[in-house]
Amino acid sequence: MVQQLDGPTEVTNFISDLNNKYEKVHKAFEDNFWATKMNLQGCSSEALARTKTDYDSFLADPVNLKAVKEQLQRGDLSEEQRKVLGVLERTFGCYITEDPAAAALKARLNEAEAALAEARNTMQLGYSDPESGAFTTASSVQLRNLMRVAEGEATRSSAYEGLRSIGPFVSEKFLGIIKDRNKLARLLGFEDFYDYKVTAAEGFGKTRLFEILDDLEAKTRPIMEAARQRLAKEKGPAALKPHNISQALAGDTTKATDPYFPFEDAVDVWGRTFAGLGISYKGSVMTLDLCDRRGKYSNGFCHWPQPAWRKADGGWVPAHANFTSLASPDQLGSGKTALETLLHEGGHAAHFANVDQHSPFFSQERAPTSVAYAENQSMFLDSLAGDGAWLGRYAVSRQGEVMPWSVVQQMVEDTHPYEVFQVRAMLAVPYFEKALYELPEDQLTVEALQALADQIEAKVQGGLSPRPLLSVPHILADESSCYYHGYVLAEMSVHQTRDHFIEKYGHIVDNPQVGKDLTSVYWQPGNGSMFLDLVQQLTGKPLLADAWVAKLQLPTQQLLAKQQQDYEAAVKAGPKFKTGSEIDIGMRVRLVHGDEVISDSETDGGFQGACAKFKAWVRQQYFAGKDDMAA
Repeated sequence: MVQQLDGPTEVTNFISDLNNKYEKVHKAFEDNFWATKMNLQGCSSEALARTKTDYDSFLADPVNLKAVKEQLQRGDLSEEQRKVLGVLERTFGCYITEDPAAAALKARLNEAEAALAEARNTMQLGYSDPESGAFTTASSVQLRNLMRVAEGEATRSSAYEGLRSIGPFVSEKFLGIIKDRNKLARLLGFEDFYDYKVTAAEGFGKTRLFEILDDLEAKTRPIMEAARQRLAKEKGPAALKPHNISQALAGDTTKATDPYFPFEDAVDVWGRTFAGLGISYKGSVMTLDLCDRRGKYSNGFCHWPQPAWRKADGGWVPAHANFTSLASPDQLGSGKTALETLLHEGGHAAHFANVDQHSPFFSQERAPTSVAYAENQSMFLDSLAGDGAWLGRYAVSRQGEVMPWSVVQQMVEDTHPYEVFQVRAMLAVPYFEKALYELPEDQLTVEALQALADQIEAKVQGGLSPRPLLSVPHILADESSCYYHGYVLAEMSVHQTRDHFIEKYGHIVDNPQVGKDLTSVYWQPGNGSMFLDLVQQLTGKPLLADAWVAKLQLPTQQLLAKQQQDYEAAVKAGPKFKTGSEIDIGMRVRLVHGDEVISDSETDGGFQGACAKFKAWVRQQYFAGKDDMAA
């Protein structure tokens, strides 16, 4: 791209001024967002609400939109200036609330959402021991993991009830938020809050979105029904109970795979995987808070207090990313979960670190950035962890043993026939939120919320879900509410993108051409290009569900044959970057645990030095004196 922003100087100065003002309010909000979600010392929900209001007020200031539109009337703009102004116009257009009542409502919502987030973060969550009755504190992630690995059904049931307790706890405060969100959307001329959010993020309304989702729902329903029948036949009808289904699907596989996903090696494996793909973070600073603890936000995420962008004089501003997961390193299955989260959130970070445009408006993750566009990048990269081509290189035990083919085979045989359950679980969230915001206000009660969640779970997933809908954190926060459909659209593009790369290059893992293509086509444009256009540009086809549905319908034996071929070639070749080798992915890494800085690649001898120090910290904190940590 053009390094300098050419065109009339006064226009460039106007753009630079807005860029700098945006950067300031963005950073203030994101710093408070991180502090609050991580429950850092001195964090303040009041400061979060205030900076969120300042951020929203800047984006919703009609003076900014009016000034941008005036600049766009000029006939002497350069092509690059017109492109930047176009994104500024789209962005401000998503947030303008000229009605004073709407502005006041937004401010009230910010306060209510911050209060709900604080209450949820400090909720006494856990489960009761079925024998002693003693209460054990556990996060939602730990409870879900317990349902996967606990031997006793009573323990799994208790963990499930712990998750279900989130719904009644949040519902009272959430009811008022739902009502105010709908009031706000209707003041702005939309059918309801879901219609408002999807239009702002994707550029098309709720009706069009659910035409797409209804098609996928119809095509996968018979696959889901057959999978439920198969599970009941193989493991008994009780396997379909919400507290049993995760263990029935993943319990044995988790135990078999766990030795090959040591948590303390996950950061190193993530870095070498991305280095093998030729991915660079272009000078970014990344702060990683990976381990679970009480009071920490119950979902992994990656946000950017500093968006990447190029200044008018061509100077590069690298991203600063805050990245979190919720691992309990001494819990069975946590290493694989953490690694997949690293690939996912690290994928987000790689995407936004490589947006190379003349404004931070292109590289912020909120509207008008398409949810599907953002999630496509991360979900494509975390999909690698299920490939024989990746497992044969990177799934290695503490003793240096590669995961044997028999375990890979077991993974495929245990999971592939039931992958449709993930599709249906993803679909359940947008169908729930759609129904939620369509519910008449006089019917909004705590009991109605729970009943509606149960109804949608039964309709879409075939029965109550092991992840109760009201425990999904996305639905509570403004920035992630009415968002989950993006995962569904993104997964469509993931399968289409994977098929494209396999057809074009023959392989994905350790192929630097993949990172090059992702960077140049998907990442550099940022939200200056529409998601559907980018998918068409890269793959040569419009976005369709065909590749995804074809994967779900593929007979297990055919999939195994291809996976074994890829796995054997991977074991023979080994990883492009060997364990412990220094890599350069253009990034400074800070590993933290709340307020504690564990390691920093800038001061601890590079990426591998930071990884080694983090590994030692994990051993000391979670495995001191345990024999299974022998290297």
